Amino acid sequence: MSTNDIAQTIREKALWMRRRAFTMVFDARLGHPGGDFSAIDIIATLYFGVMRYDPKKPEMAERDRFIMSKGHATGALYTGLCAAGYFPEDWLNTYMQPQSKLNGHPNRNYLPGVETNTGPLGHGVPVALGIAIAGQLTNADYRTFVLTGDGELQEGSNWEAAMTAGNRKLGKLTLIVDRNRLQQGMGTEETNGLDPLDDKFRAFGWDVEMVDGHDVDALLTALSEPAGGRTKPLCIIANTIKGKGVSFMENIASWHHGVPNAEQHTTALEELI
Repeated sequence: MSTNDIAQTIREKALWMRRRAFTMVFDARLGHPGGDFSAIDIIATLYFGVMRYDPKKPEMAERDRFIMSKGHATGALYTGLCAAGYFPEDWLNTYMQPQSKLNGHPNRNYLPGVETNTGPLGHGVPVALGIAIAGQLTNADYRTFVLTGDGELQEGSNWEAAMTAGNRKLGKLTLIVDRNRLQQGMGTEETNGLDPLDDKFRAFGWDVEMVDGHDVDALLTALSEPAGGRTKPLCIIANTIKGKGVSFMENIASWHHGVPNAEQHTTALEELI
């Protein structure tokens, strides 16, 4: 398959994920659609253009690992796992329902493809660090990817992990920052400024690339770069738009955990075509 064909497949999957995730939130009356939509293009690119995995063998030793550190954005993660073939689509209809395998936060005991439980912010990057160290110690070939929210980087555990990753020169570790600049209630820079974020990671011994987090071609280029010769961990700062793809959601902090009414649900699906 050509690069253009791969990119088109990713765009089609991402569109399906947005439509499905928004309906899941609408039906459940719960969710975090703003952060789902800023992350979906990244997740679709990983699953349909970059990572090595087999949904029929979710524990395959040589699989690439993906950690969803911003664990509240389950609409993005679950639709991605479903589209990748880890479980049937009708499971999505149970999102956040009693006894559902699709909790508000991902649980590896319930769902194949979930590498670790996340939700409490600041946990995913340290777990990804440990997985990457294990691979380094055993000379394993897998890559470890972790997606974090920018607001989540206010947690100090991330920076302890970043310092250790740089010190150990974990070239097969890639951290993607969903840089939508909004968190619950207000902007990240109003809460606890992160800029210059790129310089911070470079100071901790990381290579850094900045991309448009909704440009599939740019994401493919940044994420597909061979890690074998890399001597530093890679931080990709993906500049994104919270609520990307739906006009009344974009760059609105209240859609961090907003729930659409019937009219908004209809309008969003009309826009997502």
